Amino acid sequence: MARTQEALYRDLDLDVQLDLSWSERDLPQRERTKHVHGLHPYLGKFVPQLVEILLARYVRPGGHVLDPFAGSGTTLVQGLESRFDATGVDVAGFNCLLMEVKTRRYDAFLLERELRAVADRARSLEASESEPHRRSRYLATWYAPRAAAELLAFRALIGEYVHEDLLRVVLARAARSARRAAHYDLEFPREPQRGPYWCYKHRRTCHPVEAASPFLARYALDTLARLKAFAQVRPQRGEARVVHADARTIELGGPFDAILTSPPYPGLIDYHEQHRYAYELLGLPQRPEDELGAPALGRRRESLAAYADGIVAVLENVLPRLRRTAPVLIVVNDRCELYPEILERAGLRLEDRLRRHVNRRTGRRGGEFYEDVLVTRAGRASRVRGTRPQRR
Repeated sequence: MARTQEALYRDLDLDVQLDLSWSERDLPQRERTKHVHGLHPYLGKFVPQLVEILLARYVRPGGHVLDPFAGSGTTLVQGLESRFDATGVDVAGFNCLLMEVKTRRYDAFLLERELRAVADRARSLEASESEPHRRSRYLATWYAPRAAAELLAFRALIGEYVHEDLLRVVLARAARSARRAAHYDLEFPREPQRGPYWCYKHRRTCHPVEAASPFLARYALDTLARLKAFAQVRPQRGEARVVHADARTIELGGPFDAILTSPPYPGLIDYHEQHRYAYELLGLPQRPEDELGAPALGRRRESLAAYADGIVAVLENVLPRLRRTAPVLIVVNDRCELYPEILERAGLRLEDRLRRHVNRRTGRRGGEFYEDVLVTRAGRASRVRGTRPQRR
């Protein structure tokens, strides 16, 4: 039986940075997903409280921070809240849409009027006669007929509103919840549920979702509340820039006062498949072949070498845009021991390696998990306690 979190945090190794580690009691989910951080689920993101501490500790006040693997935009959003300018680069179209919606400034009156109107319409959606014929194979497989029809009907009406991009995110979030997926397996469902099943999450027999309209109405109002909450804590100064591109080749401006990023793990998470429903419904550009660390490549030696080459290429491309002595903060779980060599090849000097415990007790992913914050700066790499040479 796994240890309780109380026991785990009582006995954590002295090498673990307790000021960078939080139990569920100390940092509940509602705080980890505060305001727009919870606008849409995203597997593998780091918590905003970690970003907040690292910015305060290592980056000059009011500076401009860059995240070349921006993902769902945690660095950008927390950067804005902490009075920094922020630039995020990501190769995934859905990630960039999500970041744009999170960081945009809104007319509060128009936003409220539109989202409340959309929520009312979503409760009584009726699909047009032509909609069922436009369902893709994916929609037919993963959605009940009524749910698919309601999602398509919602997609057809969002073009009538000023906040179309925001409503596309609402649609994607509802589509995630409305799938014929087991409640305990929403991250990467293996097969559609077409009948009653035993639910490990609720510990009872559950039934597949039949309708999408309740989710559409609920998430429209939840999105409104989250955007309003962020507007209350977001300072007047500070702007975010979202760049949809490959960070290995994009030409960025600058200068930047820091890099703060959490690169994808090699062979662990398929960041494209994670949001397959969004790509299917929204028609977003797809570039899965450009995503580093795709699970399809596994963790073979040649795949890990290609991953390391990609990370090095990103760092070499963005480092010239940094101010002199600016910190490069990289949050990783380096199980494959790739980063000592990556840092050396990129010309980064490792100043500190802060180990932290990650609270992962959501869904069925309980257990102990650790990651490191690599504190580096441009310069010749050197050995630091806790680092190990790259295995060959």
